[in-house]
Formats: sequence, C-alpha cells, structure tokens
Amino acid sequence: MARAVAERHVRVSVVEPGAVETELTDHLRPGVREPALQIFAGVERLQAEDIADAISYIVTRPRRVAVNEILVRPTEQVR
Repeated sequence: MARAVAERHVRVSVVEPGAVETELTDHLRPGVREPALQIFAGVERLQAEDIADAISYIVTRPRRVAVNEILVRPTEQVR
C-alpha cells in the first residue's frame, strides 16, 4: 500500500502494540481468556495513552519522514 501512494506523499505506518490495558480480554471465550491472562500476569500493561503517543509521533514527523513500522511493548513483556 505504501508503494502505491508514496508518489502522492501519503505515508502508511503500521503500529504494533504489545499488551495494552483494554477490555479485550472480557470478550474472549473462557478457554482462551485464562491462557491470555497468564501470559501477561505480572506485566504492567500499556495504557491507551502510550499507543496514542506513538501515533502522535508518527503523524507529526516532517513530510520527508515516513515511519514505516513501530512496535510498542511493555518493558517487561517477553513475548
């Protein structure tokens, strides 16, 4: 997609968030919820503001700068 729109000065970025404190786990099936919660047990999860900050960084770069991809994870997240 980035290649298709680059000549029009449109920038495409991918934001890959790690564990974020959201209500997502409330919507998982019980058989999936417990393992997901165990993976991140004891990890201080990111807040929505952390992801918003990453997006703000991307969109405030000068026109000549394209941030193709950004991975934002909690410091303690190992997988």
